[in-house]
Amino acid sequence: MWELVMNGLQQMSNSLAIGMTAFGVFLGVMFGCVPGLNGNTALVLVLPLTYKLPRMAAFALIMGIYIGSCSGGLISAILLNIPGAASNVATQFDGSPMARKGEAGKALGTGIFYSFIGSLIGFAALFFLSGPIAGIAINFGKADYFWMAFFALTMVISLSSKNLWKGLAVACLGLLCSFIGASEVDGTTRMTMGMHALDAGINLIPALIGIYAVGEMINASKSFDKKAKIITNYKIRGFGFTWQEFKEQFVNMITSGIVGTFIGILPGVGGMTANVVAYSVSKSTSKHPEKYGTGYMGGVVASETSNNACVGGAMIPLFALGIPGDTFTAVMLGAMMVHGLQPGPLVMTNNADFIYGIFVALMLANIFCVILQYYGIRIFVRMLAVPKHILLPIIMVLSLVGAIAINNRIFDAWIVLVFGVLGIVMNKLEFPITPIILGFILGPLAETNLRRALMVSRGALLPLISNTPSIVLIALSVLSLILAPRLLAKEAAANIDVKEADDEGEI
Repeated sequence: MWELVMNGLQQMSNSLAIGMTAFGVFLGVMFGCVPGLNGNTALVLVLPLTYKLPRMAAFALIMGIYIGSCSGGLISAILLNIPGAASNVATQFDGSPMARKGEAGKALGTGIFYSFIGSLIGFAALFFLSGPIAGIAINFGKADYFWMAFFALTMVISLSSKNLWKGLAVACLGLLCSFIGASEVDGTTRMTMGMHALDAGINLIPALIGIYAVGEMINASKSFDKKAKIITNYKIRGFGFTWQEFKEQFVNMITSGIVGTFIGILPGVGGMTANVVAYSVSKSTSKHPEKYGTGYMGGVVASETSNNACVGGAMIPLFALGIPGDTFTAVMLGAMMVHGLQPGPLVMTNNADFIYGIFVALMLANIFCVILQYYGIRIFVRMLAVPKHILLPIIMVLSLVGAIAINNRIFDAWIVLVFGVLGIVMNKLEFPITPIILGFILGPLAETNLRRALMVSRGALLPLISNTPSIVLIALSVLSLILAPRLLAKEAAANIDVKEADDEGEI
């Protein structure tokens, strides 16, 4: 393993890869801190550029954006009381009251430091668990891969929406979109409606650009509060907290990191659930639960440690099983395929040096992120003041140009617009976005392995459910549909507690 780590260091030991990591962190923090923008938007905008970069430099850029965007949202959550990303929702519960009490510097310093620590916890899990899990999964058969994709879909459906039927409907829509074009098994074209441009199917990247860079931009332009005032007294002294406070929050830090890592492993769940659940756990186990929501450091620690621990957790199923843990890793999966990597257990053996290079890039990005935020906080605060009527049209134009540049065809621009409208409608009707993306990604994996398994068994269904891995995955799928609503209920209870506190004037 340590030899692989050294090989990973060698992969990253060039100025282009290091420079792309730093640039990615800057972009990630910038997009993360501006309400309405997020890391997914940043990634889909720069993804066309990665096609021309060397593989390691391209993924160093992606890792930088991932780390930076997860942490950057805390800036607006604290100074504006508007989370820059969904994964920073719980940060505002105590971060904003701290800022209003004159402790903005302490809140920012705490958030930045514990984002760094949370990432380290998630990376430790990624480093030690992805290899053994891939070693188990490498012995899976075709039927096992189908049930693995099915399990991931049940997790996405049950955890990404408070309404199970909405999650199911959106996941089915994503599956249908993935079936358009030629079949991977026999080459038969399906659902093309006579349009030859659809013979090769719908390209993932224009679809993602449409949902995130168009749909999210329009939603952001309508939801942004022009009256929101930025707190300007945000000077950070040292790390923002004392050694005694660090010792007091140590258990909270470890617990929140474990919660974030575990939730990150669950496909399609993401940082928003992680930070709200970790906040709820932290409050329920604290000696001073009454302080939460009033500007208490422990609330910021729980939120920022957990949502950054999600990063490492979400990459475990991506590298070990070829299943994205969240929407960001879903885009990463598409980028891996573009660069000639076949996601799944074999990637850990066939491309081990490169994967450990990604691990090194993650660590380097985490270091860059904490330094950039501590010493460059003034730059990102100024980003909050950029008028949306200037920023959003520029991003919209870049989105269309990036989509067209992928395959040099105008048809992809229409895909962007269609999925952009779809994203707007889904948001208006309160349908979750994540299931359509994960359905789009997992559809080919599920279909291809099911059809090949049926070909091997000559149409018999019993072999599909007779081996141990398949039985375990089926049981996990059933459990996810039974137990996931309880997790959502816990998250909802945490939100209700915070709302009640807000109504009473506590935050």
